[in-house]
Amino acid sequence: MLRRHGRSPLRASRWKILPSRPTFTRKCTDASKTAASSAKPAVFEAPDGWTYTRYSQDGLVLEELTNPEGSGNRTVLQLHGGGYIGPLHNGYRNQGVRQAVLSNARDTYMVNYRLAPRHTYPAALDDAMTAYRFMLKKGYKPENIIVFGDSAGGNLALALSAKLKEEKLPQPALLILDSPWTTLETESPSRKESVKRDLVLGEINPGMFHEINHPTYAKGMNLSDPHLFPVYGDLTGFPPMLIQAGGYELFLDDGMKLAKKAAADNVKVTLTVYPGMSHDFALCLPELQDSIDSFAEIRDFINLNMKP
Repeated sequence: MLRRHGRSPLRASRWKILPSRPTFTRKCTDASKTAASSAKPAVFEAPDGWTYTRYSQDGLVLEELTNPEGSGNRTVLQLHGGGYIGPLHNGYRNQGVRQAVLSNARDTYMVNYRLAPRHTYPAALDDAMTAYRFMLKKGYKPENIIVFGDSAGGNLALALSAKLKEEKLPQPALLILDSPWTTLETESPSRKESVKRDLVLGEINPGMFHEINHPTYAKGMNLSDPHLFPVYGDLTGFPPMLIQAGGYELFLDDGMKLAKKAAADNVKVTLTVYPGMSHDFALCLPELQDSIDSFAEIRDFINLNMKP
């Protein structure tokens, strides 16, 4: 299903009533700066009644959130974005809380995977596989696991499904992909037309803009290798997926290409475009009405495709 968000189309002028461009952008770009900073990150506090645990599993740092009111029949696996160079930070931990509530999940696992340029392909994929195997060993049923991935994490979610298929392991129930980075087709219309209007990945953020055009995670690989970008491979057998994209983001055509390929490979897929929105808008400004609407869509998609 391909559709455009039903609210009135947003114009660039709408951004004028939002926080200033640097404020908006900073919320989504601090991750890459933090990776090179010695500043001590802010302490994360889970909501009252929840538990938050950090531990190591086979050399991988996993973080777990437990929602006391969530269903044991639903579990979240979060694969964060950041161009494969940005770390798991409190913005993503807060997003994990939101994802747990939207999913009505009791347990949420956030993967603090290894980062480029020090750790290149397949380090992040290996860590995602380690986390998924760990969840299966703990007794979580694959049909109860919902994988969330945004930006590079959206591509990593696809790579995880491709690896599971290759190793004949069970797929998760669903893939929820926000602004997924799925190709390196830098000449696509959205990659050229949104350089100025994408307030997160465009020219306003030169460090990340360079990274998505020259990915250090790929370490000289063929950028159309389906192991790196699964959209170039066979998606048959992948879980149902919800793709959300902003109308002003560089990765709009990435999401559209993925949706068309998934549909061609008989994967149940929904793509919703939120007009006027930049990359990862729901992470950057969760209070925005479009973000609230996107959260409602995620909740409804999960409830439609999974048992309570």
